Amino acid sequence: MNVPYRQIRAAYTEQSITVYQAYDAAIAEPAVAAQRFVSPFKRERMTWIKPSFLWMMYRCGYATKPGQGRVLAIELSREGFAWALAHSCLSHDDRRPGWAERVRRSPVRIQWDPERGLRHEALPYRSIQIGLSGEAVSRYVDEWTLGITDLTDQVRELHTAVRSRADVSALLPAERPYPLNEELLETIGASGI
Repeated sequence: MNVPYRQIRAAYTEQSITVYQAYDAAIAEPAVAAQRFVSPFKRERMTWIKPSFLWMMYRCGYATKPGQGRVLAIELSREGFAWALAHSCLSHDDRRPGWAERVRRSPVRIQWDPERGLRHEALPYRSIQIGLSGEAVSRYVDEWTLGITDLTDQVRELHTAVRSRADVSALLPAERPYPLNEELLETIGASGI
């Protein structure tokens, strides 16, 4: 399969896109109960969302890392996701004029890291991480979140299957290239579909 170097791959519908985060139980349990992030979640901190399930598995070690023992699937409105991308800036200097000013004023950071396989191996293409701060966090919590599901049990089942080298295809979300217009592709530094 020939995958573009920088491409958003995600599970999505006409109305929503699924992103992932991992927290400890103190944050995850109230969020699942309320179906939005509530205290002790801190709006003042940058929060990173990841459309790639396997990148999330790499980041949280299949829910084994301290403070990341609960994996959440967050359904976001596609309108909210588009707003985040439109108001973003690459986290590294993209050599375009005005980058430093864009970083200062942007409430959203884009970072492209190597995508990961089932055993955390780096793949030859990138996966997007989206850092939300300030206004973007408020919109994420108050407007964009359509639902939150705790995937921890499924993640642990997947981890067991990966370690035993079983077929895990039925345990993975169906991710596909996420459609973006040319302006958003340029803003986030993506390669396209």
